[in-house]
Amino acid sequence: MTPLTLTSLPSLLIEPVVRAALAEDLGRAGDVTAALIDPAARLSCAFAARRDGRVAGLECARLAFALMDPEVRFEIVLADGGDAPAGAVLARVEGNARAMLTAERTALNLLGRLSGVATLTRAYVRAVAGTRARITDTRKTTPGLRALEKYAVRCGGGINHRFGLDDAILIKDNHVAACGGVAEALTRARAVAGHLTPIEVEVDSLEQLEQALPFAPQVVMLDNFSLDDLRRAVAMTAGRLVLEASGGVSLETVGDIARTGIDVISVGALTHSAPVLDIGLDAV
Repeated sequence: MTPLTLTSLPSLLIEPVVRAALAEDLGRAGDVTAALIDPAARLSCAFAARRDGRVAGLECARLAFALMDPEVRFEIVLADGGDAPAGAVLARVEGNARAMLTAERTALNLLGRLSGVATLTRAYVRAVAGTRARITDTRKTTPGLRALEKYAVRCGGGINHRFGLDDAILIKDNHVAACGGVAEALTRARAVAGHLTPIEVEVDSLEQLEQALPFAPQVVMLDNFSLDDLRRAVAMTAGRLVLEASGGVSLETVGDIARTGIDVISVGALTHSAPVLDIGLDAV
């Protein structure tokens, strides 16, 4: 598979996260173990994948070192979006030994976390290959890491759902209940939506889907539909809007869901349950 070519997130978005992580680790007194190291000592290290995975988060690692040593040298060998077999070198770093040892854990935590998200996303994307379905994330992200985790989803070949509450009107089941029904909720949404504000509504039955169709929402989320009902929904809408399947999606079920003809499958597990990719940083 050809590695994805991705534009990195702006440092303005990444740096506050990395700074906060470093400050958390440094605590009240800084790295007291660093006193063991000669202040002038230099260190060269390499990041290497300890198991197969998809890379994401190298800019976070670079920033962690650069914030501790502005003159650090960081060479990317395998860019974000690339597939790393076990043992592959992802990047090399050389700089002040004290600074590098202080930044090491923050760099590894962020790189491993984001590469884990990208790797799990890659597995879901591969499971729906050959269908029209695209894999998307949700807002079930780690507080403070949303932009980074959603970037990692893109590194894995997925697409992004809303970034926040201000991206679009998304009418969920509790909104429907509070408004008194699907039709009333969509009527109110149409009254307040700007011309560039998309509307999505969640439905839990084909009957609710029927109620939604006259309002022409851009997207309908089919919540925990059976495979048969997903197929019926695809037939009912005939491509007039985007259909999103959600709820109970796993690697074991996502292929069957995709083969119903659905457009998008949202998977909270991409960000809330992705295992960290095991990456090491070793002196060379």
